Amino acid sequence: MHNHFNGLKTAALLGGIFALLLAIGGLIAGGTGNSAFIWIFALIGVGTSFYGYWNSDKLAIRAMRAYPVSEAQAPALYRIVRELSTAAGKPMPKLYVSPTQAPNAFATGRNPEHAAVAVTEGILGLLDERELRGVLSHELMHVYNRDILTGSVAAAVAGVITSIAQFLMFASMFGGGGSSDEDRPNPFALLAMALLAPVAAMFIQMAISRTREYDADEDGSKLSGDPLALASALRKLESGVARAPLAPTPQLQNASHMMIANPFRKQDVSRMFATHPPMADRIARLEQMATGYRQR
Repeated sequence: MHNHFNGLKTAALLGGIFALLLAIGGLIAGGTGNSAFIWIFALIGVGTSFYGYWNSDKLAIRAMRAYPVSEAQAPALYRIVRELSTAAGKPMPKLYVSPTQAPNAFATGRNPEHAAVAVTEGILGLLDERELRGVLSHELMHVYNRDILTGSVAAAVAGVITSIAQFLMFASMFGGGGSSDEDRPNPFALLAMALLAPVAAMFIQMAISRTREYDADEDGSKLSGDPLALASALRKLESGVARAPLAPTPQLQNASHMMIANPFRKQDVSRMFATHPPMADRIARLEQMATGYRQR
């Protein structure tokens, strides 16, 4: 299997989003001579991030209106997840089903001990057991790889950047915050940073999400030992979502990056702002992985 260096890419992208935050801080500090308010923005962002990270399972499950299921209600689902979590040496997560015909699945939770896996009624009717196993392997690896933490950090910093950008927009309208014309930062520079910084932060955040999807595909296929099962599932999911897309409400937009497939219509989300890599690319990598298995 070709090494795509996804972990290194994620580290570089996180470094990029932090560098963007520092650049904004430097601009404000240089113009005002006081960087105390930057720490206020940072504390708000960290607090919001911690809340979202700690309650990630509740927030995502609420957005999808998922309900818990017992082993008697979903014996196949329990059997597959128990086999996979045992193979990974991890505890059994809680299982939920979302009452929607849009085929999808997601896993969330701050760690393997507080994890939840949810599937929609649509995906249960669309995939066979082998394909469902491939999907669940992918979702479990999001928890095992601590992707919820990575996503929370990226979202927190992006949120701080957006908040500071709003402050910059306000400051640019009043000519900055210096005591004299020489001390005041260029209002056009403030306005440019206010407009461009949130967009750049969003691009980086989306890139982190796409990189983690590649990782979960690869690591999940190693856990299941069947890359082609996930490839087959992704093909079905692409057409299934096209037939039964979800409406891009704010609640679902906040949870969409956790799902195995983009739940919205293609025209609702441009490729630049997509949280998921193109299905064709993911399938090609999985088929390449399967070829490597056969050559061993």
